[in-house]
Amino acid sequence: MAVCDVVNNLAEKVSEIELNNDLFGVEVKESILHEIVCMQRANRRSGNASTKTRGELRGGGAKPWRQKGTGRARAGTKNSPIWRGGGTVFGPRPRDYSYSMPKKVKRLALRMALSARFAEGNVVVIDDFGLEGIKTKGFVKVMNNFEFGNCLIVTADNDEVLSKSARNAVGYKVLPVAGVNVFDILKYPKLMLIQSSVAKLEERIMV
Repeated sequence: MAVCDVVNNLAEKVSEIELNNDLFGVEVKESILHEIVCMQRANRRSGNASTKTRGELRGGGAKPWRQKGTGRARAGTKNSPIWRGGGTVFGPRPRDYSYSMPKKVKRLALRMALSARFAEGNVVVIDDFGLEGIKTKGFVKVMNNFEFGNCLIVTADNDEVLSKSARNAVGYKVLPVAGVNVFDILKYPKLMLIQSSVAKLEERIMV
């Protein structure tokens, strides 16, 4: 078991907590993390880009000019793809880019991402934020105590007070344990865990 300090909102050590080695001490393989991040980014693509073929454009029924006698190349429709304003050949169409990977690989990648942050010394466990109400100023004050410019904060459950206090602060994101993912862990250089979320992380990932 790895031991990590538990601090308060003033960045002062108040106790210690043991972290599961199977969650924070896994060998990191960049190839697996890369595959999961690519999957997440693909799943977030909207796939709504669309173009019209020559058959979908309005008009084009009349022949632009007669077949012979003008000296110009024959043309049957103004919707031809070789004309400006004509249809598009092999253009993008609405599609679904999403795909999935085995659950075991997803869980392994989560454990690797957490282990990578812990190995770097960028994991902080805090007992409680101690915010009395929804106040961005109070949230920023706490984060300034840790000198964190960019940080992912993980809570046990949906914390409306904390998430609304952080939403206007640039460089921070608050996620419940149920929403923790590889992309966000790797995106933010610092990871802050509310003490109550550690046990729930184990329940979710170590199934």
